[in-house]
Amino acid sequence: MVDILNSIRKYNYWDNNNVESGYERTVYTTKIGQYVGNKLVKVLVGQRRAGKSYILRQIAAKLITEGVKSENILYINKEYMELITLRSATELEELYKAYKAALKPQGKVYLFIDEIQYIDEWEHFVNSHSQDFAEPTELFISGSNSNLLSGELATMLSGRYVEFEIFPFSYSAFCGITGQIEGRDSYKKYLESGALPELFNLPSDEMKQNYVSSIKDTVMLRDIVARYKVKDIKLLDDIFVYLVNNAANIISITNIINFFASKKRKTNYETISSYVSYLESSFLIHRAERYNIKGKETISGNCKYYLNDLCYRNYLYSGYGYGVGYLLENAVYLSLRRAGYTVYVGVVKDTEVDFVAIKGERRLYFQVTLQLTEEQTIEREYRSLKLIDDNFDKYVVSMDDYRIPSNEGVDHLAAWKLDSFLGKLK
Repeated sequence: MVDILNSIRKYNYWDNNNVESGYERTVYTTKIGQYVGNKLVKVLVGQRRAGKSYILRQIAAKLITEGVKSENILYINKEYMELITLRSATELEELYKAYKAALKPQGKVYLFIDEIQYIDEWEHFVNSHSQDFAEPTELFISGSNSNLLSGELATMLSGRYVEFEIFPFSYSAFCGITGQIEGRDSYKKYLESGALPELFNLPSDEMKQNYVSSIKDTVMLRDIVARYKVKDIKLLDDIFVYLVNNAANIISITNIINFFASKKRKTNYETISSYVSYLESSFLIHRAERYNIKGKETISGNCKYYLNDLCYRNYLYSGYGYGVGYLLENAVYLSLRRAGYTVYVGVVKDTEVDFVAIKGERRLYFQVTLQLTEEQTIEREYRSLKLIDDNFDKYVVSMDDYRIPSNEGVDHLAAWKLDSFLGKLK
């Protein structure tokens, strides 16, 4: 283990190493930073290559600026070749002991473990060290599967962890990286590109397309096929294409079955349902359940699916009929999720409300439309919100570059101002 420890020195802050930490994700580092200093295990989950590793390193760097000695921080990324032989919790414990013997940290150790799901029985290591009061260790872990905390770990820790879902870059981060001014033109470019961090280091659309394709294939093979022993890889991929093509539309598992039946492909409800759930667990897509606004309950059956990043449509399947209006709706969904809201598709009387966003006691209603230039469009988009008879705030989000006056309590928001608006809500 000493050899492995020496091989990962370059990834750690020891010896005054200048470790790359990427574009500062202050929304996440601030939120996670509020929980630093206790025994809670900080768990970061999200799609592969969404930026979890950089955020972990940013938190580590911040600890050092606040006075924590570099030798008290150990960063491990299971995807590094140097750690390919690290397979079990027992071997992880041996590496941890080798680190303590070599670095001799005094006081609390801050341990960061990236993509921890590739270490067998890692739950036992985390549970043991997170509760060790004799040799205190504060743990930050990440994984690329939404079921990371299912089963045994959830039972073992029983409320002694806090989870953060990491999304690709927001629009404000997009402007910060590219140096563009916030407004209609730059937001349209945001909708027509992608927000996975590495995309901003690639100079051509061809390179970006190849990168997005490789990410999608890696997620499919490593996070789904290998994990769930998927037999029909082509069907899994085709289901993803179908969901990309139908993002922001009300669909059901039966719809998907009928689609493949029309293509003379036999499948069944159980297989389709399982494959869709695998795509969700790997964070490629997100499901928005329908919600009865008056009855305050979810409606089973049909739902909507949204992409975790618009790059899949823009660089892989741009020939499909997924227009700018649907891209905008998808982007608004991601903004709400990024801001910490649970998001539903609302139903009130005979109409649909695009989003019901709930966080704690706060509830917000949103309609999303490309433009409000025609009286018929204005009437359609405002009608459903006016039918809601409670006092929670209601908004129409559009790409119009002028402010539209409040209409019977329904306010207008320009799409590019949504992130800053949500950030100001307490």
